[in-house]
Amino acid sequence: MNTKRNIVIVLLGLAFAASGIASASAASPHPRRAQVNHRLAIQNARIHHNLAAGNITPQQAAQLHSDVHGVRVLERTDASLHNGRITKAQQRALNQNENAISRQIYQDAH
Repeated sequence: MNTKRNIVIVLLGLAFAASGIASASAASPHPRRAQVNHRLAIQNARIHHNLAAGNITPQQAAQLHSDVHGVRVLERTDASLHNGRITKAQQRALNQNENAISRQIYQDAH
């Protein structure tokens, strides 16, 4: 009985350690991912600001949010292919998508 209890304790300890490692890696993504995700957060804030200011319609905001979400999905997919990282080429492509969205936010607001 003591052996089974010890095995359960060890397994629980390993589970907690694994969850801690996963949390630590999620808390600090690769610098290229962090840069892309920071830009996406800024774009979402710009969309919210322009919507609240009446510069864009709710439909325009929804479309822009959908575009931002699409880039985020692509970023996650790219990262899943490279152990949580994105390559410079992938970052460049994501940034080009973000640039297009940024121009669209500006155009819709003016």
